[in-house]
Amino acid sequence: MTRRAVSTAGAPAAIGPYSQGIVADGFLFSAGQAALDPVTADLVAGGIEPETERVMANLTAVLDAAGASWGDVVKATIFLDDMADFAVVNGIYGRFVTDPPPARSTVGVAALPKGARVEIEVVARVG
Repeated sequence: MTRRAVSTAGAPAAIGPYSQGIVADGFLFSAGQAALDPVTADLVAGGIEPETERVMANLTAVLDAAGASWGDVVKATIFLDDMADFAVVNGIYGRFVTDPPPARSTVGVAALPKGARVEIEVVARVG
């Protein structure tokens, strides 16, 4: 198996020992993306809506860098620090995915890095 790291300036740099994404055996496995601005690495302000928009933009950049799109996503996992945000996140997420939508899990967590409210990771077909 060969592995290729995916890196893009359109998403925040890794804040630890991980890659933004790894392509292996025809699939992209993304790192979880929080609402960090790719330039400043600061969490975007304004609450769950702008955070979710930033997360989706970060993931779009990682998908693009790997040669994939939202139509190639087969699995997504959403992490929320407050399940009361589910409907808002779901609405924004739904604007990006294509039919049929990918399989998905949504998990409530106690906390996320840098105080983020939402983090999303995806698995997508590549090439």
